[in-house]
Amino acid sequence: MERGGGGGGGGVAGLLLALCALCGWCTAGGSAASRYGLSMFAAQQQGLPPDPCSDEAGNPRRCIPDFVNAAFGREVRASSSCGKPPARFCSGGLLEERGGGVAAVRSCHVCDASDPKRAHPPAYLTDLNNPHNLTCWQSDSNVQPPLNVTLSLALGKKFEVTYVSLQFCSVRPESMAIFKSADHGKTWVPFQFYSTQCRKMYARPNRATVTKQNEQEALCTDAHLEARSQGAAAASSSSSSAAGDGLVAFSTLDGRPSAHDFDSSPVLQDWVTATDIRVVFSRLHAPAPPPPLPPHDDGAQHPGGAAESPLQEGPGALPHLSQGARDSHFYAVADLQVGGRCKCNGHAARCVRGERDGAMACDCKHSTAGPDCDQCKPFHHDRPWQRATARDANECVACNCNLHARKCRFNMELYKLSGRKSGGICLNCRHNTAGRHCHYCKEGFYRDLGKHISDRKACKPCDCHPVGAAGKTCNQTTGQCPCKDGVTGNTCNRCAKGFQQSRSHIAPCIKIPVVPPTSPTVSIDSTDCEAYCKVPKSKQKLNIKKYCKKDYAIQVHVLKKEAVGEWTKFSVNVVAVFRRRSGGGGGGGEGRARRGDLALWVPSRDVACRCPRLQVGRKYLVLGGEAHQGAGAAGASEWGAGGGGGGGPPPAAIAATGGLLADRSSMVVQWRDTWARRVRKFQQREKKGRCGKL
Repeated sequence: MERGGGGGGGGVAGLLLALCALCGWCTAGGSAASRYGLSMFAAQQQGLPPDPCSDEAGNPRRCIPDFVNAAFGREVRASSSCGKPPARFCSGGLLEERGGGVAAVRSCHVCDASDPKRAHPPAYLTDLNNPHNLTCWQSDSNVQPPLNVTLSLALGKKFEVTYVSLQFCSVRPESMAIFKSADHGKTWVPFQFYSTQCRKMYARPNRATVTKQNEQEALCTDAHLEARSQGAAAASSSSSSAAGDGLVAFSTLDGRPSAHDFDSSPVLQDWVTATDIRVVFSRLHAPAPPPPLPPHDDGAQHPGGAAESPLQEGPGALPHLSQGARDSHFYAVADLQVGGRCKCNGHAARCVRGERDGAMACDCKHSTAGPDCDQCKPFHHDRPWQRATARDANECVACNCNLHARKCRFNMELYKLSGRKSGGICLNCRHNTAGRHCHYCKEGFYRDLGKHISDRKACKPCDCHPVGAAGKTCNQTTGQCPCKDGVTGNTCNRCAKGFQQSRSHIAPCIKIPVVPPTSPTVSIDSTDCEAYCKVPKSKQKLNIKKYCKKDYAIQVHVLKKEAVGEWTKFSVNVVAVFRRRSGGGGGGGEGRARRGDLALWVPSRDVACRCPRLQVGRKYLVLGGEAHQGAGAAGASEWGAGGGGGGGPPPAAIAATGGLLADRSSMVVQWRDTWARRVRKFQQREKKGRCGKL
């Protein structure tokens, strides 16, 4: 039994090749027999590109590990093994022609676990299988229901299993089951049942039809015994017997409707995935009783030879036959194979052992991670993880965080809203950035437009003044902080014009109070102002007569107002000069009415009564008399005659600086564009001598 020949090793390799080709999972080049029993760490095939997971242009593509026997060299745990203590077992029961007769030939041996030459340990199940020198595991003898024998194999990681095969050294069991686990032995799922009594043994119909609705369920069949019955018939007519009784091979995808489109069938992908395989032998066929022996001349029945079998010795032959039947109840398997690929979901071309724990894991590409490349590696969650297919590698994509984050997460709603392009959300944005992509500055910072958003210093602090600013958030473009009333500056750090600092944190800047002039102020009752400033309606209209009586007619823009004693000085800009009387006012008034900046003097009393009414920032048409340079000039009497101000003519200092005078008798109207056309007409009439006739 240890080194017995037979069993058809070449037939085993051929059958496995057929199973592999049926599922379409074998690598191109080489036969199944050439890879039969090789470890999964065999050298890569010749002719592949340096990185099978990328094409010649460097684009990602699907890649898969080599097809291997995942059981090779791995430990198998058996619930029963012979040899402890040493025990006798027999096999055979076949007939041979000897000396013109037929004799029952049985081969009996001793199993002794302490003797390497007579031991049959579980390690023989996954060693290098040599069909010309079989090594067999064997269970204890006389194993009968309800007891069963189990073989448990841990693959080390997830595999996509194509087939499970057992090469028997003994007769094949009448009832057996194959189970798988996808969680390293925590839970078990039936893979396949074999029995001639499927309903009685496993509560399943025999040879049920496979549909898409039940293609992920285990089936039960008695097909494994059909080959056995044919083999037994052939062996009964042969002069030599085989040590084994054939192969039982289970194909995981054979007959499954979705097998032709495996990439699109998550059900079958889960169905073929396993981390552990368990084989349960439930019941063994009882060996057929030996046929009656032919009678001899002495009337007794004897076996056909003196040295044919020790079972023929003495008168106790029948009890020995009963013991022999018990010695024949055992299971013996020469080889256990699990053909498949390391499960890497199309994102790795090989599996390697870890340097620290020695555990097998996929050498993941396409920015994936995990023992089975079943997740995206950190910071590559811009789209959901998917299994690679022949059409699309479905590589994981890094999140767009503008170099400001190291972590991100995936959001399916955002992914759908983007048209299935981007669903990553950056976490813990650094460098004072914020947002889904760390693409804008967080509160209290603003963009430095001179730097790219990916720059570490792309966001500058707002530095808003804690007292002057109304908040910490500034304009993302300009950096302008929101200032309180009366506060100005980019960071709200100073008071605006016309405001002064206070001691209040609520209103840090308040308006500067108006300081009354040091000179006596002009106070006029509103009733007196009406009598003082009352102008007949006829004098409110601009006509040629009024135009000709005035020393000057100018358009001014009032810039500033200032109190000087009894006078109010208006700083004005003369936009246009329409009239200036030649030789008028002995002080050279012709030169004072000119374009540009000059002073317009108005008595403070007239200003208090708003006659004329002048406001800073507005434009006016002013018709009046010019200032005088001396107290005795002719213009002084004219000013007095005009009743201006009660303060007499301007002081010498005012006259020295030059300027124009306006009072309640002057005509001051707010500027309108229509005044320009009318005054131009007056100018033309003046040239024709109309003013001299008035």
